Amino acid sequence: MGGTFNSALSARRLARRFHSGASELVIFEDLSLEVARGELVAIVGESGSGKSSLLHLLSGLDRPTAGDVYFEVDGDENEPTASPSRSLASLGEEELARFRNREIGFVWQQHYLLPEFTAMENVMMPLLIAATPRAEARRRAQVWLDKVGLGARLDHRSGELSGGEQQRVALARALVTEPHFLMADEPTGNLDERTGVAVFDLLARLHQQHSLTSIIVTHNHQHAARCDRRLCLHQGRLQEESLHV
Repeated sequence: MGGTFNSALSARRLARRFHSGASELVIFEDLSLEVARGELVAIVGESGSGKSSLLHLLSGLDRPTAGDVYFEVDGDENEPTASPSRSLASLGEEELARFRNREIGFVWQQHYLLPEFTAMENVMMPLLIAATPRAEARRRAQVWLDKVGLGARLDHRSGELSGGEQQRVALARALVTEPHFLMADEPTGNLDERTGVAVFDLLARLHQQHSLTSIIVTHNHQHAARCDRRLCLHQGRLQEESLHV
């Protein structure tokens, strides 16, 4: 798979194995993947097939047992001598955390909003952690809440928002730092069908408008069919599927 287009992300011979006593559980091994710049890729498969584990490896949230993941990124103005090609295995924990915070936005099935904070404060959080001045963080958070259709809900706490609204806040929070990559793990899994379609519509629109490279793990084959490619993880192997439902 791959090699014929401009890859933004390459996974080479990934393996993930767990040891439990004398036994070894192999999630997958010798798994390779290439994602083109600007692609929206869906990963589907049965529960327990390792989809979330793979997404964690691709995004640097976990380390593979073997293999490596490479990102092609724009030069960092704070690290002018850095190569645009980044091997995640070559990064120490602090450098990897900085890379994730700068380059990758995450959306999960659970929104993980901080309940004691407003929508505005939740979206500001990644910027404040990155030492962005508070006034600038607030301005950028408001821009992104407007983009996800919640400009009138800035001061509402998580519990005052519907499930779809909570997930929209989570999407704004993921993208407020303007990353180049979006990783989403079942982003509509907790929503009813109508709300899930609306959230996926928004995600797909933002992907296009902001030239993101996005990987989405989903059980929803209708959503997967709207992506540029659909990959099925089955028995430790990735297979490309037809986009026809």
